[in-house]
Amino acid sequence: MAFDYKKEYKEFYLPKNRPELVQLPSMNFIAVRGTGDPNQEGGAYQQAISILYAVAYTLKMSHRAGHSIPGFFDYVVPPLEGFWWQEGQTGVDYTNKAGFCWISAIRLPDFVTQEEFDWAVQAATEKKKLDCSVAEFFTLEEGLCVQMLHIGPYDTEPQSLAEMQAFLEQNGYVEDLSSERLHHEIYLSDPRKTAPEKQRTVLRHPVRKR
Repeated sequence: MAFDYKKEYKEFYLPKNRPELVQLPSMNFIAVRGTGDPNQEGGAYQQAISILYAVAYTLKMSHRAGHSIPGFFDYVVPPLEGFWWQEGQTGVDYTNKAGFCWISAIRLPDFVTQEEFDWAVQAATEKKKLDCSVAEFFTLEEGLCVQMLHIGPYDTEPQSLAEMQAFLEQNGYVEDLSSERLHHEIYLSDPRKTAPEKQRTVLRHPVRKR
């Protein structure tokens, strides 16, 4: 049976719909950076998603292409994730989607090295006829964070973020957002197939002791 990161690491991918603290280890990702409204049809964000999945599935299906990766095991491609910020602003202004800066990402299995990643980018570019050169091998150790499962449209996320903020105040912590420690979302639902009120998104913010 294929290894499923969501099931094996439930504390990272399947939190409860109430705030909780979590300690995140170092993880590797396929990542594409960009700016602008993620809802723009054919825009930079949608192009980035196409690149991420092209590289992700090239790695997953590498054995079928005759490429052997040491330590490879069958796995379910992890969910899409996003790191978001807006220049010159603390927090997120959901009314100014054009002002978003983002790093869109998909987690990589630990057996994927920089060398194997570079192979996948080249192979995906050739097979999919899609320039994947903007994809990068991205390593991040988030450390201590507060997170919760948000159920509903993206535009109602401020309600869950307010719950997270109240939780921190009650427990002696403060948010620690910075240029390195960003607002983080993990998308457990496909917005193309899920009604907005049923969408499930993990919200995560870095924190420190007050």
